[in-house]
Amino acid sequence: MMRSLPIAALSAVVIFAPAAAEAKKRTEIRPYLEVNQTALVDLKNRGPVSTYTTLAAGVDASTSTPRADAQISARYEYRKGWGRNAQDSHVISGLARGRYEVVPNLLSFEGGAIGTRVRTDIRGSAPLTGLGNPSNVSNVYSAYVGPSLSTNVGALNVNGFYRLGYTKVESETRTFLPGGSPVIGAFDSAVGHSAGLSVGMKSGVLPFGWTVSGGYSREDASQLSQRYEGKFARADVVYPVTPTFAVTGGVGYEKITASQRDPLLDATGNPVLSPGGGYVTDQSSPRRLSYDTSGFIWDTGVMWRPSRRTSLEAKVGRRYGSMTYMGDFAWQMNENESVQVGVYDGITTFGQQLGNALSRVPTRFVVARDPFNNQFGGCVFGGEGQGAGSCLSPALQSVSQGVYRSRGIGAMYRKSAGRLSYGLAAGYSQRRFYAPPAGGFAINGATDSSVYVQGSVSYRIDERSGLDTSAYVNWFDSGVAGAPRVLGVGGTASYFRNFGPRLSGTAAVGLYSSSIDGFESSLVGAAQLGARYTF
Repeated sequence: MMRSLPIAALSAVVIFAPAAAEAKKRTEIRPYLEVNQTALVDLKNRGPVSTYTTLAAGVDASTSTPRADAQISARYEYRKGWGRNAQDSHVISGLARGRYEVVPNLLSFEGGAIGTRVRTDIRGSAPLTGLGNPSNVSNVYSAYVGPSLSTNVGALNVNGFYRLGYTKVESETRTFLPGGSPVIGAFDSAVGHSAGLSVGMKSGVLPFGWTVSGGYSREDASQLSQRYEGKFARADVVYPVTPTFAVTGGVGYEKITASQRDPLLDATGNPVLSPGGGYVTDQSSPRRLSYDTSGFIWDTGVMWRPSRRTSLEAKVGRRYGSMTYMGDFAWQMNENESVQVGVYDGITTFGQQLGNALSRVPTRFVVARDPFNNQFGGCVFGGEGQGAGSCLSPALQSVSQGVYRSRGIGAMYRKSAGRLSYGLAAGYSQRRFYAPPAGGFAINGATDSSVYVQGSVSYRIDERSGLDTSAYVNWFDSGVAGAPRVLGVGGTASYFRNFGPRLSGTAAVGLYSSSIDGFESSLVGAAQLGARYTF
């Protein structure tokens, strides 16, 4: 697991190094050491109490200047288990996002990174991923970085970008599935590249605005030497009907292909699996198409922007061989309250979807105190003036290999009012998987789906103390024949108190349940006492 640490370190250097010299006085860096004692008990079966001692080192840092805006929250934990059934573990987690204006109004540089724990197989249990000895859990690390260009050449607007991304998954726990469940493979690592360029003109010279654009993306994954490649070229027009309302339309050409090699077979004809549960690649096999589409694409829609704080865009068109529906609504009521809704549809991969979700995380986000669970595995709420936030849940509902069509809808709301702040997020996502039809892959044609709801409330009692609560509900259906549906529910409440400018203490309780169709559900209670020293 420690070999993934350079991802977070590299991201921190990329994000903060350019800004440090410019704005030392406006940069906050808060490293800390923390110790916690946690007890877990199986309330359903009245099992024994398991206890864990956690030693953690972390940093919360941010910078905000006219040229730089960035934040990082990173943490390393060593968990010592006490008792026959308790296991030791090392966990790296964190989130970083930043943007730096290299040349104001011309060239910028941005990046992001995440380390988190998520469910491995969508058919498996939905456990508390933060503590204990959970099955069906993987460590996910992902990062991206790249420049963006935005300038004017006369009346023309020119925009371009390049992104380099990397995603790594490490599975160190077993996944228990019903007997006879087919093997669907696993994700190991992937490197992705994407680039785009557009040239356009606003309405004025002509009665309509126009844009000509093109893009290219490629991802190479280690699992079965999978390769994704997509390219497009299109032209779009925007016709203003009123000063705040316009109709849009676009046409173009797109080509997307995905391919992979065959798994290595043993003497009985079954796929050979790696220790992590993935297929071993037969390097001598030919490359087989798992997805291939090309041809004419189009869409039409409306845009409504009554103010700088409110925008709505909705489109309907044809892409990927069928009709598509997309839309975005954002309303920044004020710096402390915002709402957003998004409808999406696209052909993607696990690494690409996670990278895209990471790029939408605001450069200032809320770091909640969740003593047990994984605060960066779901929805991340934005900080002051940064919009509602971004949900990673559609990408992180489970680790997935191969290419798939991702469709869904998500909504977020956040508000801060004096001592009280809260957020609510909900959504539905669906993934239809593609694999070579001749390979006998159980995942080919399967369509999984998930529903997520997440909420949090924080209340500052006084200058020294406060309460943090959170709750979530997740529902999963893998779409694989004979596989059960899974429900995960949980909630926490914690109290913290500062005993000075550097020392603080925390007391917390939590309750978690996981239910799999056809199996007995689980109910786990948790309690924790902890102390943190901030340097």
